[in-house]
Amino acid sequence: MTALFHRIPIRWRLAGGSAVLTLVILTTFAVIVGHLTTTRIRTDFNEQTARAADELVDVVDARYNIENGTVEFVRPNLQFYATADNAVIRVLTQDGTRVRSFPKRTPDFGLQPDGGVDVKGFRVETRSFALPLGGFILVQYARRLAEVNATIDRVQFFLFTGVLGGAAFALMAGLLIAGNAMRPIRRLTETTREIARTRDTNRRISVPEATDEVAELARTLDEMLLALESSRAETAATLLRQRAFVADASHELRTPLTSVLANLELLSDVLDGDEGEAARSALRSSHRMRRLVADLLLLARADAGRQVRHVPTDVSQIVVDAAAELGPVLADHELSVHPSGAAVVSGAGDELHRLALNLMENAVNHTPPGTRIDAAIERENGHVRLVVEDDGPGVPPEVRDRLFERFVRGDGDRGGSTGLGLAIVRAVAESHGGSVHLEDCTPHGARFVVTLPASGQVDPASAPAASARS
Repeated sequence: MTALFHRIPIRWRLAGGSAVLTLVILTTFAVIVGHLTTTRIRTDFNEQTARAADELVDVVDARYNIENGTVEFVRPNLQFYATADNAVIRVLTQDGTRVRSFPKRTPDFGLQPDGGVDVKGFRVETRSFALPLGGFILVQYARRLAEVNATIDRVQFFLFTGVLGGAAFALMAGLLIAGNAMRPIRRLTETTREIARTRDTNRRISVPEATDEVAELARTLDEMLLALESSRAETAATLLRQRAFVADASHELRTPLTSVLANLELLSDVLDGDEGEAARSALRSSHRMRRLVADLLLLARADAGRQVRHVPTDVSQIVVDAAAELGPVLADHELSVHPSGAAVVSGAGDELHRLALNLMENAVNHTPPGTRIDAAIERENGHVRLVVEDDGPGVPPEVRDRLFERFVRGDGDRGGSTGLGLAIVRAVAESHGGSVHLEDCTPHGARFVVTLPASGQVDPASAPAASARS
């Protein structure tokens, strides 16, 4: 119940609370007023009936006829007294015999003592009239209770309608007032939503002139935006310095690494035995270090937005060359390349070569011997698609969402990779205006698709053969 209440919009909660409070107040007022009014109406009705009975008795003239033992009613005209209040009048002997009545057919109220009682839906006032020669008669003056009940019902209806109308009016007024009160909050919400959409933390929030909670909230949000902008600027400056450092350090490391590699190659050729093996081991580590430095340099350039010159490049030729470079390390893997004529994009040949090489090398490193690997180039709707597919065990579910992040390696990594290969693939694809994604492959295996915008054509004579196999 509490959770349901908290899901109601605050303006409806405020208006509803005001309406409920108004309903309680009006209901209490209506009950008290209704009770007092009803009592007053009934009292006035009874008093009017009693006065009419007294006035009637004052003008009654009746005699007892000794000869025949009957009561003779002389006056007044009962119709005159009954018609005004739509009353019923009965004149009875002391034993209950009807002497006169109006109208002629009237309800039998029985013998009642002097005073007023409610009988058979009538208010009956009974008065005794002493006859001149002894004895008395009873005069009953009665009015229908339905008349006063109808008046009471109307009063109660108006009170009930007033209570509901007042509560409804309070609800509408509460919604209007709450809506006006929440208008600054809506402006704050729209401004913050726009800031979230544009990510423009330089935009300021207008602070209301009032010194209430809404103004305090606006000032707090504005101060938070200032702090976020300051933190963002500091973070951006730090990242820029880090990227520049990595790019410069990677670039500077290439020259000494080249010298180290040349010396280690010379030593591995001239040294024998354990010393030669040590030199060759160092040479392998240096090659791996040069590859890592090249990867870091490429990623640092991508982060810093430094883009090398793009020229029309044939992706089919790039893939064939990368497959040829990968040939010596294929072992028992079967690599097939399916070019598609001249598939030209505007790009950097070295980076595209790294992209194709990393995709095929990733398939080699993460699949068991005997796995078939296919690399195909397709042209489709103004785009060039490079598809690298294998029939290996596929990508583990726990790394699928982080596959293109840096330094992410699966448990089955058999190649000792740095975890930067697919991150470089994504960086190169995005720097060329394209994208890369992993598609589901049935029943197993992995299928990587790189999509790049196509560019102009090159000389068809330079295109590779229709198919290549390694």
